[in-house]
Amino acid sequence: MLGALGCATAVTFIARGRGVISIILLSVLMAAVALVGIAALRMLRPLVSVEDDRTVVIGRRTRAALEREKVLALRTIKELEFDRAMGKLSDEDWKEMSTRLRGRAARLMRQLDAGEGYRSQIERELEKRLGDAAGLGDAALKGPRYDSTDRSATDRRAGLSPRSTSGQAGPPTAERSCASCSTINDPDARFCKSCGNKL
Repeated sequence: MLGALGCATAVTFIARGRGVISIILLSVLMAAVALVGIAALRMLRPLVSVEDDRTVVIGRRTRAALEREKVLALRTIKELEFDRAMGKLSDEDWKEMSTRLRGRAARLMRQLDAGEGYRSQIERELEKRLGDAAGLGDAALKGPRYDSTDRSATDRRAGLSPRSTSGQAGPPTAERSCASCSTINDPDARFCKSCGNKL
């Protein structure tokens, strides 16, 4: 602001004996210099400010952007299926477009799944390092504590209830597994999050 006032004062002293055109040109020049200064300030301020960015970023993109792109890809797949059913789209075009979109949706789901789970990875690494430091090594990871959690995860995948660990099938859980790659998917999933095939 102080620089702009100084430029305005300089323009009035320089343009005293000159015509109107020179005053207008000097005023435009002063405005351009002020805009460049504001742009430089806006560009450099984040570099020196103490505020940190708390946006969750997965692979150079925000999680919200990945979620939005995943939803758009799945919605587009639904629209393609509808257009094919209505006869607006040939089978060749549908196959080409749906294959591309399914692959894209599967990649996005893998990216989103990989973005989570840092806590569990850190806890496993910590347990391993603590076990190694105590001289127990990997044997500490195979104790009954880990077997019980592994067994319950296996039971969930097999469709057994958590109470029923004797091998008898309890009421089936809502999780769905893919027929082609055996990946466990969410209960409301219509497509496999690993390979993109329809469930």
